[in-house]
Amino acid sequence: MDDLTGFLQRNWWLFLLRGVAAIVFGIAAFVWPGLTLTMLIALFGAYVLIDGIFGLVQSIRDRNRLSLWWLWALEGILGIVVGVLTFVAPGVTAFILLMFIAAWAIVGGALRIVMAIRLRREIHGEWFLVAGGVMSVLFGVLLFIVPGAGILSIIWIIGMYSIVFGVLFIALSLRLRREKPARVSA
Repeated sequence: MDDLTGFLQRNWWLFLLRGVAAIVFGIAAFVWPGLTLTMLIALFGAYVLIDGIFGLVQSIRDRNRLSLWWLWALEGILGIVVGVLTFVAPGVTAFILLMFIAAWAIVGGALRIVMAIRLRREIHGEWFLVAGGVMSVLFGVLLFIVPGAGILSIIWIIGMYSIVFGVLFIALSLRLRREKPARVSA
């Protein structure tokens, strides 16, 4: 444990850099939301493409050991296709993701309402579940009706998260810098 503490104390500046980068990204999300969305989609596309390539290569390489290796290969091919499509049609990727979120909100909200109705005799305050369910359904419907507002909201949430994350990492880096070096016991 002392090795880890010493490592963190010596490399406090890495947390500082990561914190500053997160804050800069968070501010960019508010100032240039279109650019932020483009970056997020590009990162998603790169991840899926690389994951698909590795999955395909691994499935082919290990086809003698995997009983259903072709399913793993199919998954890899699917990842490659989705990754390429993300770069070719980034707007479609953002829209589909938003539609999944909208559907999730509507279905989850409806389930909360049904739960509240079924539990109304067993719990007090079931109206909280109903209110939360109604809000989720309305949110999902709003995303379907005005998808641009939903994408912007997601970018702002990511931006706010990045800023808070950055502040916490900067605070951690300053705390690590102030700490006295850990002694290694023999």
